[in-house]
Amino acid sequence: MSNNLSPLRIVQIIRYVTPLREGGSLPAIVEADDDFFYVIKFRGAGQGIKALIAELICGEIARSLGFRVPEIVFAQLDVAFGRSEPDEEIQDLLRASEGLNLGLHYLSGAITFDSLVTTVDAKLASQVVWLDCLITNVDRTARNTNMLIWHKELWLIDHGAALYFHHSGQNWEEQSQRPFTPIKDHVLLPRASELETVDTEFRAILNPELIQNIVALIPAEWLTGEEGESAEETRQMYAQFLNNRIAHSEIFVQAAQHARKALI
Repeated sequence: MSNNLSPLRIVQIIRYVTPLREGGSLPAIVEADDDFFYVIKFRGAGQGIKALIAELICGEIARSLGFRVPEIVFAQLDVAFGRSEPDEEIQDLLRASEGLNLGLHYLSGAITFDSLVTTVDAKLASQVVWLDCLITNVDRTARNTNMLIWHKELWLIDHGAALYFHHSGQNWEEQSQRPFTPIKDHVLLPRASELETVDTEFRAILNPELIQNIVALIPAEWLTGEEGESAEETRQMYAQFLNNRIAHSEIFVQAAQHARKALI
């Protein structure tokens, strides 16, 4: 598999369509100048730019591993865009989000994944569980699966809450080698019986060069001012965190296996 990644497209937001109020960050469906619709994650939302960074890194890791993920784009929001918005909360959000935001192609007609309706085979379940252990994704529970069924296929969305180490201010090196205990609540964990096989396969794909190419996609303007470090130093922190977790994946694989045994 090639480690080369295509650069993300940049689109211009031309119309705010509707807010998505399921979460606290007020993402929205917008229309862009390429005539497509996108779900936009705003830099001015409560979770801040770090949620956009997690969305970008984790979405592209998932895509590199063969998962179906909506196309991720950079979405430019002009200074004057929010002036005509009548909702004051949304207007404040738009004004705080001027510049480069993140968008995911809107999957029109997709339905939320429900494990009681759709059965996922053991291999795919194991792949999703392994990914979420790697990226420390807390948002794949039965209550909030962050998976969609679109054209009868499973799509992964919404990784903004992953990589939560970057919010804590604690030692990232130590956190990179910790098991992922929230995996016990993962909606697909009961079916994830092939974690060891997936671990071998995915470790072979996620080599340091690929991880480096993924973190290189993060715009410098999202990284400057991070605790006095340069944009490149912050990129390398993300790369080293991920490479450490991949190198010590047996830690989170074993923890997931133990959590699964407690469920079945």
